[in-house]
Amino acid sequence: MKKEILPPKAKKTPKTLEFHGDVRIDNYYWMNNRDNPEVIEYLNKENEYNQKMTAHTGDFQKRLFEEMKGRIKEDDESVPYKLNGYWYLTRFETGKDYPVYSRKKRELEAPEELLFDVNEMADGFEYYSLGGLNVSPDNKMVAFGVDTLSRRKYTIQIKDLQTGEIYPDKIENATGGSTWAADNKTLFYSKKDEQTLRSYRIYKHILGTDSSEDELVFEEEDETFNTYVYKSKSKEYIIIGSHSTLTTEYRILKADNPSGEFKVFQPRERGMEYSIAHYDGDFYVMTNKDKATNFRLMKTPVEKTTQENWVDVIPHREDYLLEDVDIFKKYLVVSERHNGLNKIKVMRWDNSEEYYIPFDNETYTAFTSINPSFDTDILRFTYNSMTTPTSVVDFNMETREKTVLKEQEVLDENFDKNNYLSERIWATAKDGTKIPVSLVYKKGTKLDGKSPLLQYAYGSYGSTIDPYFSTVRLSLLDRGFIYAIAHIRGGEYLGRNWYEDGKLFNKMNTFTDYIDVSEYLIQQKYTSAAHLYAMGGSAGGLLMGAVINMSPQLYNGVISAVPFVDVVTTMLDDSIPLTTGEYDEWGNPNNKDYYEYMMQYSPYDNVVRQEYPNMLVTTGLHDSQVQYWEPAKWIAKLRELKTDTNLLLFHTNMDAGHGGASGRFEALKEVAEEYAFLLDLEGIDH
Repeated sequence: MKKEILPPKAKKTPKTLEFHGDVRIDNYYWMNNRDNPEVIEYLNKENEYNQKMTAHTGDFQKRLFEEMKGRIKEDDESVPYKLNGYWYLTRFETGKDYPVYSRKKRELEAPEELLFDVNEMADGFEYYSLGGLNVSPDNKMVAFGVDTLSRRKYTIQIKDLQTGEIYPDKIENATGGSTWAADNKTLFYSKKDEQTLRSYRIYKHILGTDSSEDELVFEEEDETFNTYVYKSKSKEYIIIGSHSTLTTEYRILKADNPSGEFKVFQPRERGMEYSIAHYDGDFYVMTNKDKATNFRLMKTPVEKTTQENWVDVIPHREDYLLEDVDIFKKYLVVSERHNGLNKIKVMRWDNSEEYYIPFDNETYTAFTSINPSFDTDILRFTYNSMTTPTSVVDFNMETREKTVLKEQEVLDENFDKNNYLSERIWATAKDGTKIPVSLVYKKGTKLDGKSPLLQYAYGSYGSTIDPYFSTVRLSLLDRGFIYAIAHIRGGEYLGRNWYEDGKLFNKMNTFTDYIDVSEYLIQQKYTSAAHLYAMGGSAGGLLMGAVINMSPQLYNGVISAVPFVDVVTTMLDDSIPLTTGEYDEWGNPNNKDYYEYMMQYSPYDNVVRQEYPNMLVTTGLHDSQVQYWEPAKWIAKLRELKTDTNLLLFHTNMDAGHGGASGRFEALKEVAEEYAFLLDLEGIDH
């Protein structure tokens, strides 16, 4: 029956792309036009084909969705945190998709003040995102941003928390975030370029005035940089940040002097990154200055902020990556990574003691949480592992007592965390490098080479995929799947050098690491090629595209979400969002050496006549980060050239962008679709 359903055939309109003397013929370049009715028609045809080919799993998808939704506590509430005299809470109500934001004055027993019921606000919208909530210092107003298209272009408005009135002030095309000055009437915010969506300007808005009158206070003219604005934890400074992949720069202004001039903290130097935190007459600077690859912590007086005044607080260490610091009145809390594992170190300012908070296995994630209070002994952090649901913990830095405020409830009477096993193994790459892999599976799962295994990875931008708990993942584990996170080069799991070894002219390491992990998992009998599945999204979707060109025989199925696959064409088009800021990650193909290197792995450019695994590819029509036409063109070319009869399914969400659906549970329908694809390939339909 399935063979009678023919896939869409995209028309071919050859376009010659010539650069550095190299000629490429792109038959599907025409898809790069969202307003072309033929493009929409093609995407709809692919959606219809996907629907027909998966119709037999329709009921199973619904059951999976209900199963995953059923594990989640619908009437759930966040652990409250205290800020400026108020307790802030976020809750979800049964049957509703969006959060309700509220607060209580001084005591948790106080009457609730409703800030926003996003369910009411989202009514009538296919997509709705509320973000950037920012309460004024006098607690009387809140600024907020709304995106109804999923292009991450927000409209900022201001609500009077005493009357409930929303002021007429409207700031369009913003990032959503904003920062109040100390006067409760001046609001700083960042705006985006209409075409590239780069955040490039910081404006100052005076409450009650028209946004057309807003004053431009900073413009980031370097197209490889983005800019943003925030307030120091001490509340004493408004800070403008500019960052590219490799370089940062900050400007500071006293929060009580919003009409003053911002002062450059330390002028940018290519390759030098730094971040700043203010405390008691000094700024603390986390930086890679002077080849501190894994970063060091330094400090400098507020009146002398340039680098010649910086002195070490925590020097650079080869085997510890310094990731973050939290500053309290009596304590400095340092977040580090050692041998891939999160470490949280507590240090007294008076140097009387320092210690690490103890954690007990190799597949956990721990990070400091919301800690807005300055004068407190309590550190809030979050902990989970691949077998342990997420806990929010208050840790008393004085007594070292832990109080678990909340452990994520798994609403499944059959769930017992002791029924699952997690481990960390090390695969050997072709060049001898050891690649860590975090695994989880249900006890009793056979390690005989016949169990299905889903291998996930990302591997770009120094972004680390830590081993984490997932209620959704239980739908695979309980059906016999093993789940693996490959901590490949390009992330920062093993420190900054791990990232450097997977970018620019080392990018191929990311792809070969993933393949080497796959081969190791097969060799060690965790699975076999007939039962191995690969998954990645965005830059991880690029990873999927590269590995199936290089080693398609290793995988029975592949899921590639919002994939960045047309690398060379995209990186040559500086009108596309993100492109110029990506040069430090991938290289600039206007340089011939980078062009030639990218051409070695760009998935779209390397599709050839060969067999490919079963594939499910997803995207969003309004994606602001990876444009929909990249996977659309890729699918068309795969259909043209692949020599097998394996599944090739393409689903475009016609209403959403890079993050997928906006509703709390709507996103689970997309996961149910992905899991049904995998389970169907394994012949599991219950």
